[in-house]
Amino acid sequence: MSLTAPPAPAPRITYGAVLGSPYVARLLGGTLTGRLPNGMAPVAILLWATANGSSIAFGGLLSALYGLSSALAQPVKGRLMDRHGQSAVHLPAALLNSALLVALPLAEPYGGPGLATAIVVASGLTTPPLEAGLRALWPSVLPEPRLRHAALALDTGTQGLLYIVGPLLVAALTSAYNPAAALAVTAALGLAGTAAVTLAPPSRRWRPERFEGQDAAQTQQLATPAVLLLFVSLTGIGFAIGAMNVWSITMAKHHHQDMLSGIIPAAFSAGSFLGGLIYGSRTWSGTPTGRLIIATAAFLAGWLPLFALPGPYAATAAVTVPGAFLTIVVACAYITTDALTPAGRTSEAYAWLILAIGAGQSAGTALAEQPLASAALPAAGAAFALAVLLGARRRLGPTGQRQRGQHCRPLRGRHKTP
Repeated sequence: MSLTAPPAPAPRITYGAVLGSPYVARLLGGTLTGRLPNGMAPVAILLWATANGSSIAFGGLLSALYGLSSALAQPVKGRLMDRHGQSAVHLPAALLNSALLVALPLAEPYGGPGLATAIVVASGLTTPPLEAGLRALWPSVLPEPRLRHAALALDTGTQGLLYIVGPLLVAALTSAYNPAAALAVTAALGLAGTAAVTLAPPSRRWRPERFEGQDAAQTQQLATPAVLLLFVSLTGIGFAIGAMNVWSITMAKHHHQDMLSGIIPAAFSAGSFLGGLIYGSRTWSGTPTGRLIIATAAFLAGWLPLFALPGPYAATAAVTVPGAFLTIVVACAYITTDALTPAGRTSEAYAWLILAIGAGQSAGTALAEQPLASAALPAAGAAFALAVLLGARRRLGPTGQRQRGQHCRPLRGRHKTP
């Protein structure tokens, strides 16, 4: 008979405990505010272009160029953060991005379409890499793994809100004032949010993780087969999202209900938010790789009802299911990326992850044209992601992951905030 009392169960993690931890609310709120231009700028640019006599096609091109240039520049800025810290990248990028957005209305009288295109591309290239930066901060802000797990799910789940609130805010500002005012507010919000993050002590003092005695070649090796396969799989996730956005427009035209083009993506985002809240509030068994594969399979299953070409109400309800599993997929992908990435390269790796999803989303948007194809393509993208993950599961599992700190000792004071 043992006289030792069984260990008390660990207290349940709540979002109140997460947000009450030092700097968490500021970092999360600042990042969401600073990233609002991701949802606002493309719409504001399109509305500004058409209001000044340009065609919808040219306005759409400018909007697409902003998103594309922003995504392509992410890995470069991630690498710069890993080398020079976050403050050296975030603030200069935000200042340039905001200045260029405010200057865009001047292109019409002084430079025409050529100058407008150059300004839009430059502003996209200078978007601050706040998303990758926040993911790199969580280990130092929340050393407790369960708190960090909840914070990651919360910050991943709230991303969809940017693409609901952002366009609505632009529409309201354009209606009340003009597109130039919407661009100015977009610039101000981006700068204010970035400043709130960058001036916080965890961001100012953050430095990438380094290990004594780490082989220089290992430090440089980021594009391992496991990492590449993970990122390739995530292009399928992005493809599904892009195809869903076009499918929602197809549904709106087919049923003569223009609001469906916004309601369906909003329902998808709402599902992502709620799924993230549920996922982050519990401790789950199994490995992150196992959860990633299961969540991707559920993400795929959630798209299958679209093959029946449901009506507006059923379609809106149906997309909440894959939306609910999107946050789990992305959160587990970040954890897996962290385990596979050499020390000192996490920000760059996170940026490549973001780019992989964005590239897939652009491909899905480009290919989803016909009604039947549009309904099938989200599932096709999810099936591709699942197939790649299943084929790579041994590489992505514990035996293929980097063991941080194995046979090496971390340098003190490099990855902590007082």
